[in-house]
Amino acid sequence: MNKKGVIIIGIIILILIISAILYYNFSKNGNTNINKTDEQIVQDILNISSYKAKVEIEVTSNKNSNKYIVKQELKRGNISKQEVIEPENLAGIITEYDGKNLKIVNNRLNLTTTYENYEYIVNNRLWLDSFISEYKNSSSTNTIVEENQIILEIQSKDDIYNTYKRLYIDKKTGKPTKMTVADINKKMTAYILYSEIEIS
Repeated sequence: MNKKGVIIIGIIILILIISAILYYNFSKNGNTNINKTDEQIVQDILNISSYKAKVEIEVTSNKNSNKYIVKQELKRGNISKQEVIEPENLAGIITEYDGKNLKIVNNRLNLTTTYENYEYIVNNRLWLDSFISEYKNSSSTNTIVEENQIILEIQSKDDIYNTYKRLYIDKKTGKPTKMTVADINKKMTAYILYSEIEIS
């Protein structure tokens, strides 16, 4: 093989290596939705069957406001687990729900309590799957498409404290970034920030 052929092969190999590195970094950073339409991104969210997330939650009532950091995990089959990271006095409390029974574990006090036939997670406004289920079954929904994000909205007439719900989705990553819940007067009652999330 002549010198020119070796140079061409070398350039081709170099291009392939650079392409592989760029693809790996692109996928690693979660930017795999670049070619997806807004509708595809929404459908991906609505079809989530499991997720893991580190979530910052602020719950506001008429009297006070409380902040929490928790780890949430939803597995296929509606099996869920939540562990409190902060505040410190609640750290280590784990709730596990298998679709029928609720187990509460307090690692600090080494206590475990189980509630059988417990309707728990189904109506929990702080969980992503609860929002998705309500969005799919509600007749009052809206989708707002902005330059960098998609907002899914629900208006519920059945609950004056949780009337308006919004889920914000990053168009670049296709992942939720935050969820907000407001009462009938549009006063914020819950703010959920997804600082880390893996979905499938």
